[in-house]
Amino acid sequence: MMQKFDRSFSMSSKVWLLALGGVMLLWSQMTWAKPSPSQILHLQIPILGTSLTPHHLPMGLVSNIVIDLIERRDQDGLRIQFHTEPGQFSLLARKSIHHAITQALHAAHLPVDSWTVQLKFPYAGLTVYGESLSAMVGLSVAAMVKGDTLLDGRILTGTITDKGTIGAVGGLQLKILAAYRHDFQRVFVPSVYDERDGDWQTPFLMQVSPVGTVEEAYEGLTGHRLRATP
Repeated sequence: MMQKFDRSFSMSSKVWLLALGGVMLLWSQMTWAKPSPSQILHLQIPILGTSLTPHHLPMGLVSNIVIDLIERRDQDGLRIQFHTEPGQFSLLARKSIHHAITQALHAAHLPVDSWTVQLKFPYAGLTVYGESLSAMVGLSVAAMVKGDTLLDGRILTGTITDKGTIGAVGGLQLKILAAYRHDFQRVFVPSVYDERDGDWQTPFLMQVSPVGTVEEAYEGLTGHRLRATP
């Protein structure tokens, strides 16, 4: 079956600038080169989100994102591509993921000009909205490039800001409870939280760890430093 992709975000020289709601995005023309299997890394990661029950009550949920990392033979810049099936990514989700990936790789001081990142939401007919998945996605891509492994039972919610901090997101109590129901032992949350959430409770035998920077979040998720020391 032929896979459908959105146009890729790219850091190559052939770009158009598209203004959407005052935000400038880089759109590039996608060129395809079939890589050998040894050039492809594959990872499925958990993400936290919120939705509504059939009775229109808010609820937390755990779903998955599939990431393929392809090393190309050229040096034409980082490319980030989004599958449009089975599920889709909203514009806000795409923008926040793109920003988180580039910020995470920049913070790690990793060479990325030969990498293509492909992302899939593997739920037919559904769309992932919001920004709270973006830090988890961005740091997972950094781990793939570095060759580090995500530790079992750990998950992160939050964004990545321009300053390299983990940005606040809403619905923390709902997300923490969803992680608890799915047997996660440790949840990383932004150290600066949305005041509209109020206080949140930690379920029994679960550890909720506030993190302030991408370095703290990455070390919590992998047990390794984000930037290798000289």
